[in-house]
Amino acid sequence: MAEPRSSRSQAAMYVFFVFLFSSLFYFLILRGHSLSAGGGVYTLGIMWCPALAAFATLRLNGRCPTDLGWKWPARKYALMSWYIPLLYAAIAYAIVWLSGLGGFPNHEFMQGLVARMGISNSPAISTIMYVLLTGSFGLVGSLARALGEEIGWRGFLVPELSKTMGFTSTALISGIVWACWHYPILIWGDYNAGTPSWYGLSCFTVMVVAIAVVFAWLRLKSGSLWTGAMLHASHNLYVQAIFTPLTQNRGKTAWFIDEFGAVLPIVAVAFAIYFWSRRHELESSAVAQVELSAASA
Repeated sequence: MAEPRSSRSQAAMYVFFVFLFSSLFYFLILRGHSLSAGGGVYTLGIMWCPALAAFATLRLNGRCPTDLGWKWPARKYALMSWYIPLLYAAIAYAIVWLSGLGGFPNHEFMQGLVARMGISNSPAISTIMYVLLTGSFGLVGSLARALGEEIGWRGFLVPELSKTMGFTSTALISGIVWACWHYPILIWGDYNAGTPSWYGLSCFTVMVVAIAVVFAWLRLKSGSLWTGAMLHASHNLYVQAIFTPLTQNRGKTAWFIDEFGAVLPIVAVAFAIYFWSRRHELESSAVAQVELSAASA
């Protein structure tokens, strides 16, 4: 069996494998000039590269996939993982709508849902059904895609970094790596909501690093990678499939909404500061787990 390397060496190995495996899909997506190239299979493939990198790193260090934190989290943390992205997205878009930076609702999008849903000729009824069904059953499909990333980011990288670093460094480093992993398709691809590349990249980076603090806190507090998967799935679903399409463009709206506008990153930073202020709870949880293990020994 292979001799395990240090935690930092394993984290570095993992990051190397993530970018190595992803390079194939960067090439395919950029060659196809769209995230939808290959019928979306290329995008699905790249989202599972973090998982493949985690499995490869574990294998080369003689470790088991069970080290990734597969247990289902306590109900409290499972629910938090679902509603926190919904909450910060709702706050961000309420600011956009109430300030007039973007309109609500988007009547053009609602009208398109009439044919898409095929339920009623009423845009209002079609929209209500879309939001209810997408916001509930849509989580299943979103979770399947997000899981590939979260097996790597929160299943492997966050706990591995936390073995030798404090919470702040763990959260920030994992967030920076996560953000940088998106850069090729942000800079040269079409993963942007219509703002200049430099602006969208800046907003996206701040948002990702900020929510990485929330993701890391819940992962370490719950001991489960499923919190990251649910957070990720909930974020993608509510921001990309519900709030953004329902927002009416008022000229400069793209500069304030979605992952590439200014408002969501600001709200995400506020959430990050709140969870960062609760970092002492993670130390308490770790002590409790050690004491429980000692008592059962």
